Amino acid sequence: MDPKFIELSGGFVPMEMVLKGAFELICDENKSGSCLWISNRRGLEYWGTPLEEGKYKISRRKSPDAVPLNIQMPQNFEKIIVHTLSHNFRSATSVVWAPLRLPLKPDDVLLKIIYAGVNASDLRTVFQWNNKDIVSRLPFDAGFEAVGIIAAIGDSVKHLKVGTPAAIMTYGSYAEFTLVASKHILPVARPDPEVVAMLTSGLTASIALEKAAQMESGKVVLVTAAAGGTGQFAVQLAKLAGNKVVATCGGKDKAKLLKDLEVDRVIDYKTENIKTVLKAEFPKGVDIIYESVGGEMFDLCLNALATYGQLVVIGMISQYQEEHGWKPRNYTGLCEKLLAKSQTVAGFFLVQYDHLWQHHLDKLVRLYNSGKLKVAVDPKPFLGVQSVPNGVDYLHSGESVGKVVVCIDPKLSKLGKIVRA
Repeated sequence: MDPKFIELSGGFVPMEMVLKGAFELICDENKSGSCLWISNRRGLEYWGTPLEEGKYKISRRKSPDAVPLNIQMPQNFEKIIVHTLSHNFRSATSVVWAPLRLPLKPDDVLLKIIYAGVNASDLRTVFQWNNKDIVSRLPFDAGFEAVGIIAAIGDSVKHLKVGTPAAIMTYGSYAEFTLVASKHILPVARPDPEVVAMLTSGLTASIALEKAAQMESGKVVLVTAAAGGTGQFAVQLAKLAGNKVVATCGGKDKAKLLKDLEVDRVIDYKTENIKTVLKAEFPKGVDIIYESVGGEMFDLCLNALATYGQLVVIGMISQYQEEHGWKPRNYTGLCEKLLAKSQTVAGFFLVQYDHLWQHHLDKLVRLYNSGKLKVAVDPKPFLGVQSVPNGVDYLHSGESVGKVVVCIDPKLSKLGKIVRA
């Protein structure tokens, strides 16, 4: 072969690069069916990437079929509003009756909520003492994620139908009904609590591990608070990508859940010392840390991070209930630590990745439907809007296992079974 042609085409690809690509295809089940391009210029690149698919692929995605039902439109409905800023969700909020205003604006959608998810960030929302913008908006609607059925649509909404199961990730989810712009509607196959778990919790894990952690295969991944809403997704996605997973939790029930999810090493901090275990069993450190606890746990994780390691902060639940609100902490010597080992600490806030929500939600649903992903919803029942504060308290009690979900409308909770049939 002409050497000039070889040079113009980028040269021969090293065998090490070919072997690395083959290993990734074998170990990462998410890459199943993908085509791997290997070149000296661009390295390893999978076809199709979301960017490339956007250039060449015609989307044929259909909205889920509408569910035949008769939703009565009341004159008023219950919802939770934040009326003052406090570290205590119960004292910061109240249940009020709001008028259901019809007809809708042309681009609006009215969603009848069936299930709403409880998140640690609910407390963060109600105690932002120094945020003047938040103070000026009082009172405002509470709750950030829900699934339900589209009850009405505006005249200009053509791509959605009344009766379609849908999810939302906008404020106002702790309510019997909520009004949102059609662009915020995420069509789903069924309005189940498992789908609620895939929203804030599942999407945070899926997108953060891909974008912030830049997760590959063959790494050691540590997940803190791993038996919670988002931790359960992080451990499974890390395993599916071909990594060794270490998970922390507190209590036998949580440890059992993580073992059932095939976590390689479960550290129950009620029976073992996390620092001692990590130092003894992972002396070189861990490559990726998915951290949601904050405080002393963050310090511990930073000290356990390997050279070139990535620590992704997705929350700090231990600091949300402090009496005087969420106070910033000083980390003396942080820059020196990161510099010494070429480490990275990255923050991740889901709302800044809304352009990826539908893609990653579809991915999680596919994994769930194929049996590769399990979704744990805490069995403790919370029924009706009035029970939301109880759900928030329960989440922060440390007793919950899996995602805490409130059934806003028990009468319509059977719809998930209808859609599945």
